Amino acid sequence: MSIDLSAAAAFMATHARPLDRRRFDLMTETARGDGAVPGALAALDGYRNPDGGYGWGLEPDLRSPESQPGAAAHAFEVFEDIAPATSARAVELCDWLDSVTLPDGGLPFALPVTAAAGCAPWWLGADPSVSSLQITAVTAAAAHRVAAHDPAVAAHPWLDRATRYCLTTVEAIEETPHAYVLAFALRFLDAVHDTRPEAAGLVARLRTYLPSDGRMHVEGGTEDETLHPLDFVPTPDGPAASLLSPEAVAADLDRLAGMQEPDGGWTVDYATISPAGALDWRGHTTVRAVQTLLRHGRL
Repeated sequence: MSIDLSAAAAFMATHARPLDRRRFDLMTETARGDGAVPGALAALDGYRNPDGGYGWGLEPDLRSPESQPGAAAHAFEVFEDIAPATSARAVELCDWLDSVTLPDGGLPFALPVTAAAGCAPWWLGADPSVSSLQITAVTAAAAHRVAAHDPAVAAHPWLDRATRYCLTTVEAIEETPHAYVLAFALRFLDAVHDTRPEAAGLVARLRTYLPSDGRMHVEGGTEDETLHPLDFVPTPDGPAASLLSPEAVAADLDRLAGMQEPDGGWTVDYATISPAGALDWRGHTTVRAVQTLLRHGRL
């Protein structure tokens, strides 16, 4: 099943925030000229704080201005998109993450929120004194993908601290984790498998918790909120790909392609908190859908 890439581009132009429009253009090479990378970085800078972190709704359901761990993974996505170019902002983000990392090496799910309007309750109720595997794993995974082309990020002490925390915490899992914890742990292990030999064994260990069809309901989410095979197998050549059959992944690629809406974009099945956040998620999700199809050779 194919998608209408022109319709997706029209959706992005009509509805997406400038940052995701820039990411879409980088990905599809419709604007990969001399100004494409600076333009993407300039759009990202609109969410940056003087401390080196990011806020201001970069995580669409966390619209408070202060820097938050939940926004860091989104920022690293942009630093990955600009490869092979690098940005000093990526190392500055590592510096900020190092400053808010807890003694065990993990990041809190969220720091105290200064402006609650438009923010999801799960961000507002987070305990800033407790490390979260969910947030640490997804952030470290994104950072490792940047580190693959940015030596300064690869050498940053925060990334080593976060990596050791994630490996230790994943190894200690003894019961079925929350769907997002499992998905983000597998994304992390996929991202580090070339540099951390223990990753393959931990992927095999997590096999116990992943349903054979690769579908997992999100506890505490909406009635229909479900993670699918592509949420657990982010790339076709990482160790997580061994957890599901090629047929299951191929069928999920068909499902993903078939989810393109008549307006050209993709939507989400999880709760959104504000009209602006809902539209921001659609732009972000459309970028991710096209990226996933590209990585699996469907475009």
